[in-house]
Amino acid sequence: MVDRTGTPLVELRDISISFGGIKAVDHVSVDLYPGEVHGLLGHNGAGKSTLIKCLSGAYKMDTGEILVNGRRVEINNPRDARANNIETIYQTLALADNLDAASNLFLGRELTTPLGTVNDAAMEAECRKIMGQLNPNFRKFKDPVSALSGGQRQSVAIARAVYFDARILIMDEPTAALGPHETQMVADLIKQLKAQGIGIFLIDHDVHAVMELCDRASVMKNGQLVGTVDIPDVTDDDLLGMIILGKKPGQAAA
Repeated sequence: MVDRTGTPLVELRDISISFGGIKAVDHVSVDLYPGEVHGLLGHNGAGKSTLIKCLSGAYKMDTGEILVNGRRVEINNPRDARANNIETIYQTLALADNLDAASNLFLGRELTTPLGTVNDAAMEAECRKIMGQLNPNFRKFKDPVSALSGGQRQSVAIARAVYFDARILIMDEPTAALGPHETQMVADLIKQLKAQGIGIFLIDHDVHAVMELCDRASVMKNGQLVGTVDIPDVTDDDLLGMIILGKKPGQAAA
């Protein structure tokens, strides 16, 4: 069980954001604790991705506040998010297909020699070290990431985030379009990150994945928070009811 007695890693309080008069997110509050996987569920357009983009710095919220380790922070762009140890693993995986794993790990933050040239050997050594922790079966260090499987590509993207001290990880449908073996690989990675005390917001459409991987789930509908539940206390059908009907288990339909 995740200890939720201390200070959350991150709190999104009373977040609202509108586009052209439409409230995409309407006074939503969620939080995340160390070593917790907190699922965000809802139909397309429910507001879950918009909410999390306020945390990643892709969008600027209209009202509300974000606290990291109990301290209010300003997140106006992705650089601000990274400065607060928040990293995002997008479904599209922002990897350079023509480069190998190490070059992707250090993309834009390359290690250099005393002469100022790129230190490929040092980058590969660091890459082997972090991948050894995350995915010991990873062997394709010399191949361009275009030659990697979906799960291996996820490993590289996650390794990059963890290497640069992410404490709060946003994962957007990490197992979409992956086969069963690859999905299990990502699930194992998520369990490892939990063990390291990293908190994960997991955006997903798949109720089964959320039931397997998450400690809590928050469901959104029409920009509003239906509710947040502890996964051990609910069934797949409870979550589906929240998504479709917009009601918490035991509640009359909204």
